[in-house]
Amino acid sequence: MPDGAAFAFHDLAPGEDSFRDAVLAGLSATPKSLPCKFFYDARGSSLFEAICEVPEYYLTRTELGILETHAAAIAARIGPNCRLIELGSGASRKVRLLLDALEAPVAYVAVDISRSFLRDAASRIAADFPALEVVAVCADYTRPFDLPNLLGPPGKRVGFFPGSTIGNFEPDAVVAFLKHCGALLGPGAEMLIGADVKKAKAVLDAAYNDAAGLNAAFNLNLLHRIAKELDSDIVIDDFAHLAFYNPDEGRVELYIRSLREQSAVIAGRRFSFAAGELIHTENSYKYAIAEFHALAARAGFRALETWTDAQNRFSVHYLRRD
Repeated sequence: MPDGAAFAFHDLAPGEDSFRDAVLAGLSATPKSLPCKFFYDARGSSLFEAICEVPEYYLTRTELGILETHAAAIAARIGPNCRLIELGSGASRKVRLLLDALEAPVAYVAVDISRSFLRDAASRIAADFPALEVVAVCADYTRPFDLPNLLGPPGKRVGFFPGSTIGNFEPDAVVAFLKHCGALLGPGAEMLIGADVKKAKAVLDAAYNDAAGLNAAFNLNLLHRIAKELDSDIVIDDFAHLAFYNPDEGRVELYIRSLREQSAVIAGRRFSFAAGELIHTENSYKYAIAEFHALAARAGFRALETWTDAQNRFSVHYLRRD
């Protein structure tokens, strides 16, 4: 693309009705739950970026180290003139390592559900990479959506899904999501995916219960959204963050715990919470490398290469769907 390539923004995000419906359905269920995809409003996205900097949360800096160390090898795998599509782009921090290493990338498509955070992050990429076509798509990337038409010389579409977000899916849903990505990217789809690795319970418990309380604030931000967006009288201080590693299931489980018997009106409906009742908000699965390769194979993807750090705390996989 010539210097000064345009920055485009496509707003396909679900609206308030989607959030309201999900909250009402989740709090009406037994047991109660709230979808983790709604963590990421502007405040939630900022909190998550802060979590990535705390000493206990090893995931981000470890993955960044892997990408930095192996950027040349990853770029060689991808080849010239690629269209890089990042799903759940957040601050678009990790993708900079790839864009610096790639040979003549044609376009970068950032897809995220947090509208204002996405626009700001993608516009900074456009400013820093003026020869690159940059497109921001505000959408729920777990659902079908259309990629914009990307012009330029022939080259691959490559999906980029960092940050161990793949761990937030149930294993069967990982398979469905990868098939969805294959359809989105087209024939011969290739993906670069970060996945956290199983490790000691103490390390994982600390990562999701940092001393600064940022994980707690991030989890409870769902209640802030409910109070702000759904006309609720919910008392946020009467709830607490709970997170722990369940080694039998191979996952960290996140909940919001009611500290007392209470009730709240949410979008015109009253909900009761027992003392100690849990609202499930997220799972974060951890995978041995062979386990993740087996899941990818069920979706028709073959692992061409896998990179880890020296301590095998995290893994980055390059997959191709044949």
